[in-house]
Amino acid sequence: MPLTRSVSVTSLSGLDEWDEEFDLEDAVLFEIAWEVANKVGGIYTVIQTKARLTSEEWGENYFLVGPYTESNVRTQVELIEPTNGVLRRTIDKMNASGCKVYFGRWLIEGSPYVVLIDVGFTAWSLDRWKSELWESCAIGVPWFDREANDAVLFGFLTAWLLGECDEPPCILAHFHEWLAGLGLVLCRNRRLPVATIFTTHATLLGRYLCAGNVDFYNNLSQFNVDKEAGDRQIYHRYCIERAAAHCTHVFTTVSQITAIEAEHLLKRKPDLVTPNGLNVKKFSAMHEFQNLHAQSKARIQEFVRGHFYGHLDFNLDKCLFFFIAGRYEFCNKGADIFLEALARLNYLLRVNHSEVTVVAFFIMPARTNNFNVETLKGQAVRKQLWDTAHAVKEKFGKKLYESLLVGQLPDVSKMLDKEDFTMMKRAIFSTQRHSQPPVCTHNMLEDSSDPILTCIRRIGLFNGSADRVKVIFHPEFLSSTSPLLPMDYEEFVRGCHLGVFPSYYEPWGYTPAECTVMGIPSVSTNLSGFGCFMEEHIADPSAYGIYILDRRFRSIDESCHQLTSFLFQFCQQSRRQRIIQRNRTERLSDLLDWRYLGRYYISARHMALAKAFPDTYSPLPVMLQTQGFRYPRPASVPPSPALSRHSSPHHSEAEDEDDERYDEDLEAEKDRQNIRQPFSLPLRNKDTKRAQRRRSFVRLFLSC
Repeated sequence: MPLTRSVSVTSLSGLDEWDEEFDLEDAVLFEIAWEVANKVGGIYTVIQTKARLTSEEWGENYFLVGPYTESNVRTQVELIEPTNGVLRRTIDKMNASGCKVYFGRWLIEGSPYVVLIDVGFTAWSLDRWKSELWESCAIGVPWFDREANDAVLFGFLTAWLLGECDEPPCILAHFHEWLAGLGLVLCRNRRLPVATIFTTHATLLGRYLCAGNVDFYNNLSQFNVDKEAGDRQIYHRYCIERAAAHCTHVFTTVSQITAIEAEHLLKRKPDLVTPNGLNVKKFSAMHEFQNLHAQSKARIQEFVRGHFYGHLDFNLDKCLFFFIAGRYEFCNKGADIFLEALARLNYLLRVNHSEVTVVAFFIMPARTNNFNVETLKGQAVRKQLWDTAHAVKEKFGKKLYESLLVGQLPDVSKMLDKEDFTMMKRAIFSTQRHSQPPVCTHNMLEDSSDPILTCIRRIGLFNGSADRVKVIFHPEFLSSTSPLLPMDYEEFVRGCHLGVFPSYYEPWGYTPAECTVMGIPSVSTNLSGFGCFMEEHIADPSAYGIYILDRRFRSIDESCHQLTSFLFQFCQQSRRQRIIQRNRTERLSDLLDWRYLGRYYISARHMALAKAFPDTYSPLPVMLQTQGFRYPRPASVPPSPALSRHSSPHHSEAEDEDDERYDEDLEAEKDRQNIRQPFSLPLRNKDTKRAQRRRSFVRLFLSC
């Protein structure tokens, strides 16, 4: 599909009058990744959510290529016969040569075709292919690195597949990450007629360096990359990644901060930044999202009632729920700075005699052996109290009903008998607890050395009655089938008030993006791709509930102080101000939708085809970088209590308790219109019915 704009940043700009011909009639797109129908990390989300849009653009000429995993195929893939004649012959030929290649439809939105390769079935070729890799590319892979061995098998099989598909005039192959990158290197080494794109979602060396607690971003230009990779025994992986970045026609990263990292570590400046989007329709709830927040919050409150039984000395109506979630990378994900900020916030709330209580959830999977008995007991006690109250209510209601039927006012002293009071007293006695509410919901296998628990012991946040900040560490991903907190992650996020993600290393950051599309404010950093993207596109991010923490140009202590300030200001907001802010946050959803961000991938494909097939596709014109659309600062009441007194009257307590929505629909519609900019998208002269359908899709896509 044609696109007329492309530069090496996320702000697409160019010449609206450019009338370049760009036809996909004879082009085929293969998108290759280890996480096709195989959930490992965030790349799975990228490919899964983008599939529908790409399928609409390329139709029958779009194929995803990934590894065959039987357990995943049984639940996610419908195996069918190949619909493309050339691909059918290729798969049959590979299977006849000792491979196992499967074809089917991935059962997700868009139902894209998938080609799944069983790498284990061809393990007998591993030594031979390793020798060929060393002779042709001077990359040696050690025998003990199983992941790298899988990458070798997958790379050679992918190159074999693409080499056999020689009938379409133009083949475009998009490779994601180093695990798929070897196939790209082999395609270029064998001079296959394939246009290539390589996208790195996070550099290998960058992730390892940050995990080692080095001053990464201030020393990017000073690292001896070969030595650093060798010291960490990942030199062979690094060579594959670097070779893919240099061999590809178009090199892209997911964010500006990762582009800077890749330029220094992989020694090539990315041609384009392709931000990660979401299928916003999945999360869309229109004005219902406020009601969904209230419903989910009520379920979290029920869990909190059980968890803090016997010590429930705070008002749940004035309780705020903060959370952090993701892989358990204590420093990279910012859990260290979040805990330190919580300790400082606890002090500020206490000295200011605030009535607000903060419950901070840490949702990070760690090694456990079972649920904490005390935590399970809390939920059992809560349920017992509920059952007791319900039984007394039924009995009371029946007597009240009988009294009213005979036309008499009830005698309150006779409504409850001695047995009822005994039952209620027993229920009250069962809530007595001599220990503090547990910090961790599970029994940790490495309790004494766990980073989060060690930090909590140091800062002294033990959920005491005097603490205004409570901490709950849930070392397991959320599930609706859990006996402890039976909620899916999406439902849990909707029920919280603020997501806190002060990451030091975060190439993109899907967690704050998911918060945004669900209307939940979040804290991000200028070292995350999401934070950089929002700073670029929003004039005043904090006014929209996107707090950007400066971790690039400030010390750790200064960043911690800034985060504490963000959290304390959020705690000072009234209920009405939080409702207004959630409305503004949800309005940013269009900015993160693939319908908008998909254009960057379209531009990358156009660029690759033009470089690989210059006789068929003309190169993009040289264009100057200009700023993209920026959301202006809202003209209505600012969310910050420090600023609101200057621009609006003081809210009464009655207003704070009123669940009134602040309607900014007109302003939101203006913003949406501003980010939907039409492009000139002509096709070549042969205007077939298929080309007409493709043009209709392009117009529909750009009008969304």
